[in-house]
Amino acid sequence: MPFAVRVRAAKGRMPRGLLMVLAGLPGLAAVLALVLCSVGVDRTRAHSDRPSAAARPAVAHSAPRPAIVPRSRWLDASVPRNPPPARYDDRVVAVFIHHTDSPNAYDCADAPRIIRYLYAGQIGARQWDDIGYNFLVDRCGTIYEGRAGGVGRPVTGAHTQGFNHRTAGIAALGTFTAGTPVPRAMTDAIAALAAWKLGLSHVDPRAKVRLVSSNNLSRYASGTAAELPTLAGHNAGFMTSCPGAALTAKLPEIRERAARLQGR
Repeated sequence: MPFAVRVRAAKGRMPRGLLMVLAGLPGLAAVLALVLCSVGVDRTRAHSDRPSAAARPAVAHSAPRPAIVPRSRWLDASVPRNPPPARYDDRVVAVFIHHTDSPNAYDCADAPRIIRYLYAGQIGARQWDDIGYNFLVDRCGTIYEGRAGGVGRPVTGAHTQGFNHRTAGIAALGTFTAGTPVPRAMTDAIAALAAWKLGLSHVDPRAKVRLVSSNNLSRYASGTAAELPTLAGHNAGFMTSCPGAALTAKLPEIRERAARLQGR
């Protein structure tokens, strides 16, 4: 094919200015230039077809599961061992932090007895079907399984009136009103537990989440959408002083530590 014909065949793919330059090149040199330029155009098109960094999936953030003592360690023959079948949500998108409003001067070896006492009160006087908290943490940083159903599953708890769905309740054993020291081992364990539990749904512990109240007794009327922290105090969703002013003041620090444990 004559060179002029080849240039016309490439016309739809080459800029007009470049064609004028090629037209002035002699013979084989022009042919080589045309081939090289065509290859360059194809490479540019292939590169532009790749997804941009913004279009790529976000990095999944998770954290390792901390050690969790099973509920069989605090149950005994004096309390029921088989609660009704657990109820589940699709996932956990927030955690609420509580305190148990019980004495602080306890030996950590007594934590199972204290949890058993709390459980007996909730299924007795309150007539609940199980302990309301999904997890409990003692002052030495030991994490206990609370409500039955599986620690890695999105078990619906009974811990924050109006906001039990898609959330988990973590209770600190003790009373943490203003001026009360909050043990570092306890806050570190809460952070590790929240990082893992929220990480299962790739939720940032420092973020906000939209939750809809299911009960008029909560801080928000039933059906009201509220924007709450993904790691919140009980008082964010209910009219209460729980988890106490001292533990509430530690929440920003707990959020940051949990985020670091997720690799954020």
